[in-house]
Amino acid sequence: MVVPEQKVALRPRPRRALGRRAWLALLAASAGAAGGVVWWLNRPPPVPPGIAYSNGRLEADEIDIATKFAGRIAAILVDEGDWVKPGQVVARMDTRDLEAQLAEARAQIRQAQHVVDDTRTELAQQGARVRFAAQELLRARALVPSGTERREVLDQRQSEFDQATAAYDGTEAKIAADEAALIAAKHNAEVIRIHIEDNTLVAPKRGPILYRLANVGEVLPAGGKVYTMLDVTYVYMDVFLPTEEAGRVKVGDEARIQLDALPGRPIPATVAFIAGENQFTPKMVETKSERDRLMFRVRVRIAPDRLRRHEAEVRSGPPGMAYIRYDPKAEWPPFLRLGEGS
Repeated sequence: MVVPEQKVALRPRPRRALGRRAWLALLAASAGAAGGVVWWLNRPPPVPPGIAYSNGRLEADEIDIATKFAGRIAAILVDEGDWVKPGQVVARMDTRDLEAQLAEARAQIRQAQHVVDDTRTELAQQGARVRFAAQELLRARALVPSGTERREVLDQRQSEFDQATAAYDGTEAKIAADEAALIAAKHNAEVIRIHIEDNTLVAPKRGPILYRLANVGEVLPAGGKVYTMLDVTYVYMDVFLPTEEAGRVKVGDEARIQLDALPGRPIPATVAFIAGENQFTPKMVETKSERDRLMFRVRVRIAPDRLRRHEAEVRSGPPGMAYIRYDPKAEWPPFLRLGEGS
């Protein structure tokens, strides 16, 4: 008897679930690939030899507008974001007490001037007495030898002349003292006037108001900050270059600043400063290997005449790249060439 073959159904082998390590490895590989793609898409365009570059942030010097004396704020005239120009009044302090002192000082000036005028009038009278006494003395000296005038008269005329001269000298000394008092009164009034003027806060430079730190009615101590503004006449980017490149860069070398927010719009600049000692790079540099290297800080500054064309773009913080041409023969790549109006 022949037994027919039995067909055995083959079950598919179950898949083994990926272990935790495998998943982590897969995620790490995916993240690395994604990071590589991001780096590739955002890497700086290539530049020819002779041009160094590094990343940094655009910065403008901050200036605090503060009170010189303690006092109460009477008026706030600008706010955050407003642009101010040199000498523009931005706030006023309460100066009523100083104005009262100034009025008193001016009254003292008028009084001192009146005293000086009276003393000068007295001096003129004393001068007339001296001249008259001198004439009488000369006459007596001429008459005594001939016996026409007695010796006692000559002595009397001499005494009158000496008294008139002493009175004149005393009046002259009094005028000097009165004029010194007048000068002191004027100086006191001028000091009070300057204090009042210093209580009118003005912008020292051109630029935008970054922060308003006080309000009307607040009492501030001497040196109390009312505003912080940006000095748009001095805008720069500090970058860090390795020793080899920093050693080739010179103050005055031509540079370009390319902000991330304004691609294709390079801003012309020049090298304004090179650190004399090497240092660690700042934390903003991406990789640890780069942070571990000692670098030189180099500052590139936007020229003030060029800066006026880019004032609307100036603020502290925008990141970007600075490109420095240390070889005059190197040509700027197309993305760093200046267009019209740059």
